[in-house]
Amino acid sequence: MQSAIQTSLFIALILLSSVLIFLVIVQGRTAGMQSRDTSSVYRTKRGLEKTIHQATIVLGIIFLVVSLIASLPIFGTAEPTGSVLPLLAWA
Repeated sequence: MQSAIQTSLFIALILLSSVLIFLVIVQGRTAGMQSRDTSSVYRTKRGLEKTIHQATIVLGIIFLVVSLIASLPIFGTAEPTGSVLPLLAWA
C-alpha cells in the first residue's frame, strides 16, 4: 500500500514539475513580447498573464507540499539494490 502511495506521489511530482517548467517558460516569453517601454517599472498583470502568474504560484505551493509529504519517513528509505560497478564492467 505504501509503495503505491509513494509511486503516485513521485508521478505527481513529475507532472507538477513539468507543468511548472512550462508555465515559467510561457511567462518568460510573454515578458519578452511586451512593449519595450522602460519608463514604467511596474505594470499590472491582466487577463491570461495574471492567470498564468497565479497558477504558477499555486502549483509551486502544491509542489512544495507534495515534496514534503513524499520525503516523510513513513515511506522508509530507499534500499540499495546493488552496486553499479558490475554493470560498468559488463559494458
